Amino acid sequence: MTELLTSKRAGSNASSSASASALGGSGDQEFAFSTADFEQVRSLIYKHAGISLQAGKQAMVYSRLSRRLRETGHQSFGEYLGWLQQASGPAADAEWQEFVNCLTTNLTAFFREEHHFQEMVSDLRARSGRALRIWCSAASTGEEPYSIAMTVAEALGSSANVRIVASDIDTKVLATAQRGVYEAGARGLSPERLQRHFLRGKGGNSGFIRVKPELARMIEFRSFNLMSAQWQLGEPFDLIFCRNVMIYFDAPTQRRVLQHMHRVMRDDGLLYVGHSENFTDSRELFKLRGKTIYQRV
Repeated sequence: MTELLTSKRAGSNASSSASASALGGSGDQEFAFSTADFEQVRSLIYKHAGISLQAGKQAMVYSRLSRRLRETGHQSFGEYLGWLQQASGPAADAEWQEFVNCLTTNLTAFFREEHHFQEMVSDLRARSGRALRIWCSAASTGEEPYSIAMTVAEALGSSANVRIVASDIDTKVLATAQRGVYEAGARGLSPERLQRHFLRGKGGNSGFIRVKPELARMIEFRSFNLMSAQWQLGEPFDLIFCRNVMIYFDAPTQRRVLQHMHRVMRDDGLLYVGHSENFTDSRELFKLRGKTIYQRV
């Protein structure tokens, strides 16, 4: 990345420093960070990830992105954001991914919103006579797709003809998910599930657990952006988990994602969403079947 930065570092973005407002960029913070810079970040993350960043998130943005300024050698947010939009090539592509990684939220746990997994058992058994495909569209660090896989194994057996696609826009958390290693005290796991589905670390790995190979083999991890125009995800899905993702999207973006999901599902497909998400305005696409579970229309 050094070569790409050389010309930009010749002079810092004076306008950003001069216009730093109540954000405090030119005085009490390490980097110049103006209101205009913040609005530009909001525009860029919306364009690239569909995330509608709230107006009061200046401190969060500064904290998370200032690490990227240190890593890349930029002296202000204006300089960094200007370079990000002008640069091209592999280094620029990689930095766009870092930009998105910094601003995405990854709050997760095993068997979070447990009623979904309880309902999923009967949903799986009702479809057990055929090969099944499940999509976890916000895999984060892996707790959700592994919870899905554990539910499949418990309902249908670990050799069931079920494939799980686990995707996320954040490549760093996806790498963690693919490793399948967690602290032994991970929240949401019963002693029975720990014994059945995980291997305990020994020696230097004491205090950690790893997902058993037969569980991991059910899952294909891949990077995917829900804002992508190309949804080439293979055969239609029977079940889709898209939980606590849409809350970061505005109404038009939610609608666009729901239309895409409708197209990649089987006729009787089910969509599991977060406890605070409601899509009754899209009744021609999905009808409410149970608590935060929708069925494709």
